[in-house]
This record gives sequence, structure tokens and C-alpha cells, in this order.
Amino acid sequence: MAEAADELSTPLGQKTAGRTRRIRLPFTAMQALAVLLGLVLVGFVGVALFNDNPLGGEPMARIALRNAPPAASDDKHAPAAQPAEPAVKSAVKAPPASGDARTVTIIDGSSGKRQDVVIGAGDPADKTTEGDVAPVAMAGVDPRLLEKSRYGMIPVVADGLKPFTVYAAEADRAKAARMPVVAIVVGGLGVGAAKTADAIMKLPPAVTLAFTPYGADPAKLAERARAQRHEILLQIPMEPFDYPDNDPGPQTLLTTLGSEQNLDRLYWHLSRLQGYAGIANFMGARFVATDPVMQPIVREAAKRGLSWFDDGSTPRSVAQTLSAGQSLPFAKADFSIDAVPTSAEIDRALVKLETIAKERGTAVGVASALPVSIERLGAWLKTLDSKGIMLVPLTTAMLKSKSG
Repeated sequence: MAEAADELSTPLGQKTAGRTRRIRLPFTAMQALAVLLGLVLVGFVGVALFNDNPLGGEPMARIALRNAPPAASDDKHAPAAQPAEPAVKSAVKAPPASGDARTVTIIDGSSGKRQDVVIGAGDPADKTTEGDVAPVAMAGVDPRLLEKSRYGMIPVVADGLKPFTVYAAEADRAKAARMPVVAIVVGGLGVGAAKTADAIMKLPPAVTLAFTPYGADPAKLAERARAQRHEILLQIPMEPFDYPDNDPGPQTLLTTLGSEQNLDRLYWHLSRLQGYAGIANFMGARFVATDPVMQPIVREAAKRGLSWFDDGSTPRSVAQTLSAGQSLPFAKADFSIDAVPTSAEIDRALVKLETIAKERGTAVGVASALPVSIERLGAWLKTLDSKGIMLVPLTTAMLKSKSG
């Protein structure tokens, strides 16, 4: 009857055969389906939230390193084996004659391309070729000559050794004692990597380089200089007459501070790099002329086995007198060779330096790392041998002056 009623109620021209019938699932089946979908969603969210793999979703390849031959089984440089993946294969060849490296052949599973990679201590990729100078961590720095301060490691005398003697550059001191010598100090380094690199690489090792404690990484640049066999100094910022209009920088030693405060600031500077044979003033015309504030600084330098270099910027400096009282190795620049930074004036100053060396036996010039200064110095230094003058590191000039 129901079907007949449906036909009677159906408009003309339409059939009931195509009518959609609703299928009702039992209530329990709908619950089960909802629970299943919920579990899938929770699992997906959990993986997304708690998986800490930063490379999730990125293509990955692993290299399996097989055990090396017995002869190289004690190689500490070989990396730990990883589970192999079918897309990339690897094999370990016999280690090279040095015994410190291994060659790994990496085969791309998709293209079949082979690539040999050397790993271990002999791996060239582990070496920095910046400026053709391999970085040497704390190159040649004796750990015995360091002690811990609140700011880091600072120099100290230990086992009868002093930083002044340990970090002095090599020189033929017997020859230096018999002929006129010239020492050149190029200062203001450490701030400006390009000019510092020029001074390191373009000037001969016998030129002494002085670093300020500032810059992004003065320790790294100082290590690079020492790797090139340059003797280095640390410049300590000190108060000039027109301070604070003319400010050397953070932690400047000031005449208005007590000795403990200035010593604390000195320690900060001393910790910024290592391997220096002595310290020098950076600016500081007022400070180096003030005896009460200079005394504890010079005394501390002597206590730590360093030397003192006065850049000669003020004739009123008391550094030489105080250094003599502490038996502190000392040298003072005769003048700045690039006070007027032109080629003609620099050349004129260098000729004057030659005259002083011949008359007095020792001459000391100071310069900045201006390109014109580096260029004129480099050309002039090549002429010294023919003039009977020897270029020496600053420590050699200090020792000669002391013995004379």
C-alpha cells in the first residue's frame, strides 16, 4: 500500500525507482568509526608536536662506514658507523701512509656517481686556508704562563719562565750586538681585519705587531700573527689629555680611578688575547705622565714577566723611569714614521731612523697599519741589509739597549 501511495503522490512523468533510500547504521558502528578517526588525528598531531627532528620532512641519506682493516683499527678519527640506506652506499679504503686519515667512497644510489672523501686528521677540510695561514689554537702559548682571573686567563711568571722571554721572536742577537739595529712596531691592530691581515702578511716577521684589545676576535688575529712568527704586544687604552672628548674605548685606565679599579681594568685587557711579550700604551698622554697611577700598572707588568713599550707620544711619560725601578724591559719609540701619512714624509722619516740607528746603535719606529705605511715600510725594509742595518724584533732592541 505504501508503494501505491507513493506512485499516486508522484508527479506525472517521474518515476520512483530512482529515489534515494537512507541507510541507517547501527549506533555502535558509528561510534567505532568516530573513535578510529579520532585516534588517527591524535596520532598525527602527536608526531607533529613531539618529534624534535628539525629536518623532518627533508630528504635524508646516511652513510654506513664498515670496519677498517686491522692495521687501522686503532684510528681514533674514524666516525661511528651508521645504519645503511639503500640510496647511498659507502666503502672504506685502506688508510693512507700517514695512518691518520681514511678515504670514503660515496656512491649515489640513484645516479651511480662515485666520490672519494678523505676523513680524519689529514682531512684538508678540517684546515682553514684563510690568508694561507692555518689557525693554531693558542699558537705556541705555554699554559704554565697563564692564570685565571675574573675575566679569563692572564699572563704570569711560572717555573722561572717569563712571557717576555718565551714569546720573544727569534733573532740573531749576537749579530745584533755588533751592528746598528732598527725595530719597527706597527700598532692599532685587531680592529679592522683587512688592515691587520695586510700587516701580518706583507711585513717581514721581524716587525713587531701591537694589538688593541678591541675588535670582533683580537685573539684569533693575534694567533695568526704569531703563526707568521711575528712578535706581538698588547696595547692598553689609557687616558689622553682631552678625555672623554677623545675616548680610547671601554675599560680605559683613568687618572681619576683608584689603583684597584685600574688594575681590574688592566686584567680585562690582559685576558683579551695571549702570547704577547709585553704591553704598550694606547693613547694615554695624561695617564703615562701621572706617576701615582702609573706606578701600580708598571709594577704589575713587571710582576707578570712582561715588557713595556712607550709609543713616544708624550715627552712627559714616566714609564722609562718607573720601568728601570722595576727592572722591567723597556723601549721607547723615537718617533712615529707616519705622523704625516704621505709617501714622501714616511720616506723622510725612515731615512731619519737610519741615521739614529747608525749614531746610537739602536732606533725604534712606530707606525699605524695604513696602506701607505705598509707599502713604504715594505719597500724600505728590503734596503736595510745593503745599508749595514739589521731589522730586529722589539725584544731584541730592548735587550741590546739594556746590555749597552
